[in-house]
Amino acid sequence: MLCWLCLHVSAGAAFTCLPGGALSGKRGVVSVPLYQAKAEFFRMLGHPVRIRVLELLQDGPLPVRDLLAAIEVEPSGLSQQLAVLRRSGIVTSTREGATVVYELAGGDVADLMAAARRILTEMLSGRNELLAELREAQVAAR
Repeated sequence: MLCWLCLHVSAGAAFTCLPGGALSGKRGVVSVPLYQAKAEFFRMLGHPVRIRVLELLQDGPLPVRDLLAAIEVEPSGLSQQLAVLRRSGIVTSTREGATVVYELAGGDVADLMAAARRILTEMLSGRNELLAELREAQVAAR
């Protein structure tokens, strides 16, 4: 299995993932700073279909047909995004006859999705409060 960092880096150069967050390439072993690894991780998550898949899988494993029905994307598009998530190790798949079922590889992903939801809720509620204040000021100025 490839790590999520290798998915991005190996697309542009011939690197091999080594234990401990280092990469081996033509120029020897290259250590990847934690902030760069985090940025690559969030880039890997940076697609709406991938995020939606992860949200849906929080409630448990789902077959591809259910993911397709819930996301309303072309099968080839979903397949591409599932492949990225699978190669990164963030989801796993199992075949049950002709059906492929996906599930989250660990509970931390669900925690991350919940944290993102809380952060967005706080951000948006702050905007609504600001908008209300602006409207009140506009009415008072008349």
